[in-house]
Amino acid sequence: MRVFLTALVIASAALPLAGQQFGAAENLGPAIPTPQFLVNRMLEAGRVKPGEMVYDLGSGDGRVVITAAQNFGARAVGVELMPDLVRKARERILSLGLADRITIVEGSALRVDFKVTGGGSTVMSEIYGKEDMISMFHLDGANRLLLTHYCAAGNQPRMQASVSSDGKTITFNFVDATNLATPDAGRMQSMVLTLIDDNHHTEDWTFVDHGKEMKESFDLRRKM
Repeated sequence: MRVFLTALVIASAALPLAGQQFGAAENLGPAIPTPQFLVNRMLEAGRVKPGEMVYDLGSGDGRVVITAAQNFGARAVGVELMPDLVRKARERILSLGLADRITIVEGSALRVDFKVTGGGSTVMSEIYGKEDMISMFHLDGANRLLLTHYCAAGNQPRMQASVSSDGKTITFNFVDATNLATPDAGRMQSMVLTLIDDNHHTEDWTFVDHGKEMKESFDLRRKM
């Protein structure tokens, strides 16, 4: 199991852009598209070069990321909370043949930092958003990888890892928790971490409250 903690240590260099699929789009104001001439000027002012990565937070109909890929030769990631806009952007990207260069993430943008601490024995993940949260990954002996999640719910569930045969998916399942008011009180139940490549991984979290499940997903990419 030590190799999987090592993989997390390597991944800790990633200061990612995250797509968080949780929260109500109806709480936002109306989507107002940026005029195309301003999109062009912004990308020109940013001196975007072919092969560079462009991120657009609140990407709307995708015009910024599409222009970046189509006219500047860049790769691009857009993050958009409103499902209708996500669908329209993805459809247009497909119709233009740009799906290999543009990714649209449905969710809100936030920042996740990874840091190696404890003399190299622990990886700390810190989520900055509406409610900051910390998770700590560490070995318990040679073959047991644990995650302790310091949750906004005020408790601290521990989860133990199991690893897929190809080593790319690590599933953490609930073991126990501190400060849990009752056995069925709200807490994180599981987290599935999937390693896509050296610069990209996903996290799928499941929160359980009195038997009701809520899911939250993060698409995390290294900030280049």
